[in-house]
Amino acid sequence: MTLPIRNARIRLPQGQLFWKEVGTGPTIIFLHGAWSDSGEWTPLLDRLGDRFHCIAPDLLGFGESERLGNYSIALETECLADYLDTLRISQVYLVGHSIGAWVAANYALQYAHQVSGLVLIDPEGVELDNHGYPWRRARGWVGSFPIWTLLLWLLRPLAWLLGKQSQWRSHHRTYQKLKRSPAACRLLFQRRWAELQAELLTERLPWLKQPLLVVQSPTASAAQQEMAQRYATAPQAYLQPKPAEISDLADAICAMIAGETGEHPDESRDDRGMI
Repeated sequence: MTLPIRNARIRLPQGQLFWKEVGTGPTIIFLHGAWSDSGEWTPLLDRLGDRFHCIAPDLLGFGESERLGNYSIALETECLADYLDTLRISQVYLVGHSIGAWVAANYALQYAHQVSGLVLIDPEGVELDNHGYPWRRARGWVGSFPIWTLLLWLLRPLAWLLGKQSQWRSHHRTYQKLKRSPAACRLLFQRRWAELQAELLTERLPWLKQPLLVVQSPTASAAQQEMAQRYATAPQAYLQPKPAEISDLADAICAMIAGETGEHPDESRDDRGMI
């Protein structure tokens, strides 16, 4: 039977945080990607809520959590730490997608004693040998000097004249996706490069020593695949050999937790109810 998902809010020093919650047992924190919110985890919460205590927050600036003027991975990590401390949750598994994976890995590095294991899907947050830093080009869309945004509109008549409407519409869809997530744009594109670079985890991956499953989605770009492979160099990391949709990861998450507890997933329950 599918348990009902509860919505809740809490006021933290960093701002008001919204989250979805369901179930009892070992706690799994789900951290969404750059262009979505906690709703992306609903299929997994439905499947795992009868076995685990599942929590999916909207990161600050996303979904129904409070909007701020500035964002950083450090701020999101600090907010998560205060959130777990306030709810008196001392041990968690972290599942993160995209920048949510970046926050999860950063949290695991800072609070290693609290994190039993991680699942990172298309993780961001490392610099690459072959592609440099993949977000630099996107700064031209919504950064301080949005050159490509100006060119997009200036070149629209020419695109129609040359029969390039489909290419123009593709670029326009990219622009619209970016504009729908101002918090992600500010975090990734509208900060000084030195500030962003200081939060990259490239040199810190050898210290990420928790059990780690790295997953690539079927739509992962070449840069995202390379980032996943870089995360897979962590000491206890395993790169899932086949791409997987987020909604199909329930069995992989159960297997990782069962391996850590030494129990069958259906038996790994405790007497804690939802907070």
